[in-house]
Amino acid sequence: MDEMETFRDLLVKQVDSLQKFFDTCKDTFSTEKDGDAIGISCSESPNSDHKMKEQLAVAAAQAFDFRGEALTFKTTSAGVLIALQHCLDIISQREDLWRKKLEKEVEKRKKIEELYKGSELTKQRPKLTIMSGPDYEEGPHSQIGEEEFFDAVEAGLDKLDQEQLYLEKLRQNSVSEGQTKAETHRLTSEIERITMEQLQYAQSGVEDGVWTLFAEDGEMRMYKREEEIDGLAVDPLKAVHTVKGVTAREMCQHFYNPDVRFEWETTLEKMTVLERLSDAACVVLQVHKKVWPATQRDALFWSHLRKVPKDMCRDAHDAWIVCNNSTEHPNFPSNNGKFIRVGLTICLMCQTYLDSSEENGSPPTRDNLTCKITYCAVVNPGGWAPTSVLRAVYKREYPKFLKKFTQYVFEKCRDKPVCF
Repeated sequence: MDEMETFRDLLVKQVDSLQKFFDTCKDTFSTEKDGDAIGISCSESPNSDHKMKEQLAVAAAQAFDFRGEALTFKTTSAGVLIALQHCLDIISQREDLWRKKLEKEVEKRKKIEELYKGSELTKQRPKLTIMSGPDYEEGPHSQIGEEEFFDAVEAGLDKLDQEQLYLEKLRQNSVSEGQTKAETHRLTSEIERITMEQLQYAQSGVEDGVWTLFAEDGEMRMYKREEEIDGLAVDPLKAVHTVKGVTAREMCQHFYNPDVRFEWETTLEKMTVLERLSDAACVVLQVHKKVWPATQRDALFWSHLRKVPKDMCRDAHDAWIVCNNSTEHPNFPSNNGKFIRVGLTICLMCQTYLDSSEENGSPPTRDNLTCKITYCAVVNPGGWAPTSVLRAVYKREYPKFLKKFTQYVFEKCRDKPVCF
């Protein structure tokens, strides 16, 4: 401020000097004009002429001072601008400093809030395990949050994975084989149509830009498309995998056969074969284990196994397909009682490839077998489960299921003769 005051005083003095110079110039030229007006010339009034010359000399002397004052004025004004710019730089630096301090404080506050929320969730989680009643079950008015819902589902699935009572489960007696002829059954045309549609769907690629890779483990690749129906996630899934040492028929037979399903499907509580259309087609009712806080689910579907015609898989030794699709049964209506009915369309297509040993005429061994698997699924879980929870469960469970199932088939068949 002292420096600015000094500059101000200099400017005032310079302006006063300039004003005096201009006043002198004004008086000089005013006198000259007055003399011309009254007709007095330089020859007629020598005293007036001498006085005029003195005034002009004084003005000339002050004109020399004006140049100096003008230079001083420019220098002083430049000094004022520099001082102002320096002040602005100091203010800007101070603002940057305070802004950085504010950002640091905001980050600290966010971290503290996250730690606080985490500690609160940790305190609340033990209470969730003892909550019961309709307010904490799945439904439109459930009081449990999405994060707690997912934690509970994840904990329940982990518990199911540890259970080893596959062959000790309660089964209802299945109907006798061949009780209903497939040629005359009400589902015959539907089974034929949907199976061929799923076969074409499985053979189509994933290069059309609508599929997103969401899991990868060795030879296994899993793709999805995010879709919702009535607010529920029903994302179509397509997985491709390659397994050594088994054939397409062995893989599909184990996937189709209800008698061995408890050995690899760990989420089942009960399973009933309601109808056997033929040796390769049946109608199945499955009740899945309850995973709190989700409502217990069941699924009613027909399942069909067939060999794929050679003209539809020319590059493979052979190919088989299993297709499961939801259906209805008059004796078991959907959403009746405590179960929510799951809607599904699932296809497992497998192709067998042999190495060069076949060309040499030697019999194929399991070391020469490669099974290419394509698994497609569209599942509508029904109910009110949160979309984010469903997608998190799908991402976790689908890869684990496919890896576990293929390993199960490999272990079951490794010491048995090759079956095409």
